[in-house]
Amino acid sequence: MNSPGLATRPERAADRRVVSVRAPGRLHLGFLDPGGSLGRRYGSLGLVVDGFETQVDLCGATARRVTGAVPSAQAEIDRAESHLHVLRRQTGLTQPLHLHLEKVLPAHAGLGSGTQLALAIGRAFALWHGLDVPSATLARWLGRGLRSGVGIGGFEQGGLLVDGGPGPDGQPAPVLSRVALPDAWRVVVVLDSQHRGLSGHEEKQAIAALPAMPRAVAADICHQVLMRVLPGAACAEFASFAAGITRVQQQLGAHFAPAQGGEAYTSTSVGRLVRWIGEAAGGESSAAIGQSSWGPTGFAILPSQQQADALVEAARATPLMAPHLTLQIVGGRNRGATLNDPRAATA
Repeated sequence: MNSPGLATRPERAADRRVVSVRAPGRLHLGFLDPGGSLGRRYGSLGLVVDGFETQVDLCGATARRVTGAVPSAQAEIDRAESHLHVLRRQTGLTQPLHLHLEKVLPAHAGLGSGTQLALAIGRAFALWHGLDVPSATLARWLGRGLRSGVGIGGFEQGGLLVDGGPGPDGQPAPVLSRVALPDAWRVVVVLDSQHRGLSGHEEKQAIAALPAMPRAVAADICHQVLMRVLPGAACAEFASFAAGITRVQQQLGAHFAPAQGGEAYTSTSVGRLVRWIGEAAGGESSAAIGQSSWGPTGFAILPSQQQADALVEAARATPLMAPHLTLQIVGGRNRGATLNDPRAATA
């Protein structure tokens, strides 16, 4: 049986319409109050970026199939099959479908791969069946957004986002603010192919073992976000924005260091290179630097393409540029996922 309120229509097994969803990656710039010392736990700041995305294609089939364009994506294929199983159970719609993973974000790298894969599959499934299901509902069905809402908000609308932390009833965290990142600003993303960030059970254990964040530290993080980061982005005042982000990252790096081998960065190599970029740029008001989520991905946000190009060129010439590191310059993405639904185009 279909879940209440989900209207659909039968489709032919031979229906070969292809629904495509491209979901953008995001940088998780930090929690506002991980322990809830100010009354509500978590809350987070995130930025959606171009240059990294997950793409899924869905069409009718004579037998259920999940495939991937990248051989190393077997773990993501297994996860995708699990998501489809949940979606069938929630909706009662069991027609055979072929789901193809054309591109996937690097897993456990701090780019939001799990949430974006789940939402891309959920949205493609809903579009193919003609269902009107909110992204927050899809996330709840698929077990995403349990701590942060910026992945859901980023999928919907992109930009620089602040969420208010998950509700006591398990509802995904509401998006409280969305600001477009100035078009001229650039993000240098530093990737490390030899490390992976914490996830799943290990992540839960690490969070549980951390000491409580002092109330004054959580208050300072909230102040930095509200009075420096958001107005800095909204008014294109880069120095205020950069100083606020860097301060937030310093506070969170110190708090999460016990779960990261005593370091603010999961990858020592990433940390050294990101700090070098920040210093070469001119200090905390000239570059916003830090680590996304549990890493190992690091970032440096800069006010222009010219500065990003110059600093990346200089960084690549230093001994800090290890062979397993990759630098990529991207822009902020002020729009959400890209949806391609042939039925909508011909309606």
